[in-house]
Amino acid sequence: MTRAFLVVMDSVGCGGAPDAAVFGDAGANTLAHIAAECAAGRADVGRAGPLRLPVLDGLGLGAAVRLASGDATPGLGAVPSGRWGAATEVSNGKDTPSGHWELAGVPVPWDWTYFPDTTPAFPEGLVAQVCALAGTKGILGNCHASGIPIIEKLGAEHMRTGWPICYTSADSVFQIAAHEESFGLERLLTLCKALAPTLHAMKVGRVIARPFLGQPGAFTRTPNRHDYAIAPPAPTLLDWVQGAGRATHAVGKIGDIFSMQGIGTLHKGKSDLDLFEHLLALADGAEPGSLTFANFVEFDSLYGHRRDVAGYARALEWFDARVGVLLTRLRPGDIAIFTADHGNDPTFRGTEHTRERVPVVVAGAGTGQIGICGFTDVAASIAAHLGVPAQGNGKNFL
Repeated sequence: MTRAFLVVMDSVGCGGAPDAAVFGDAGANTLAHIAAECAAGRADVGRAGPLRLPVLDGLGLGAAVRLASGDATPGLGAVPSGRWGAATEVSNGKDTPSGHWELAGVPVPWDWTYFPDTTPAFPEGLVAQVCALAGTKGILGNCHASGIPIIEKLGAEHMRTGWPICYTSADSVFQIAAHEESFGLERLLTLCKALAPTLHAMKVGRVIARPFLGQPGAFTRTPNRHDYAIAPPAPTLLDWVQGAGRATHAVGKIGDIFSMQGIGTLHKGKSDLDLFEHLLALADGAEPGSLTFANFVEFDSLYGHRRDVAGYARALEWFDARVGVLLTRLRPGDIAIFTADHGNDPTFRGTEHTRERVPVVVAGAGTGQIGICGFTDVAASIAAHLGVPAQGNGKNFL
């Protein structure tokens, strides 16, 4: 029996979303703009020259970007040897759960709740509940913010008062940052878990625990982040495969994103480097007929949100080299699909996700253009490849 590997390069969008202007993201293109900056010599920190992704570009990555957006892709001009195309999202969001659920066959059927970009950002009743659960007289933050700056700004006061740092973003999230030692990691996780049902009932997608360590002037976030995500509204690809009696493996954030629904074995790590080792081990040992669903988050978390073009380019080039190793481990009949959940253009204004199409490149399914497809077509295609019944309206592009 053949196997399937679905690999999400978190935030590696390719522009061209037809509704980008609705989200304030007209013109955003994560991959094309990184390639342009590299070609212009403006991303030569820890690397140099044009963006080099010979493995993914060889499968059709550059061609997928040009198809999606029409934008130039300097350095990514290979003639594709794989199956390639680009996918358009229909869910009304540019966040992690929306993208992943729809790739797994389930578009989001509701509008997410977003907190206003005001200070305070949160309703009084919610703040009171946080205080009651945390055992504090108040919270810090209560605003839109990026994670590193708000910790740098409020970390010392947090350690002095014991009040949790609560903030949000352009995504449907409620984030709580706290010091692992002075506040306590288990206390933070317990707080977020207890608060999650209230936020989920409000259709806020995730409550995110953001632990950090260090002293004022030298705070660092730790790998112990945990997302408490609202459960998918219908069975996803993971459920379809598991329901057919097949094994399912989740690598990285997939367990959090899907609230462990349909997941047989979870493989986590402290970095994308660790996660890729899990992926290689699964390529060597995952069961016949199985699905491995992996997320590599650092493109987004370390480089996209921080608008670090050179760092993003370095991460892409490292990842591409590892993909080359992965492809040598696939068995005859296996497929590996590389895609993304949204964009996060590091050349764009602000620090948030960008509404973009995403590339879809496939190894193990021959050569040819997929064209513009839907996110749900990814799930339908994997289900067809594995020979398991699919739900929803996705179409097989293989």
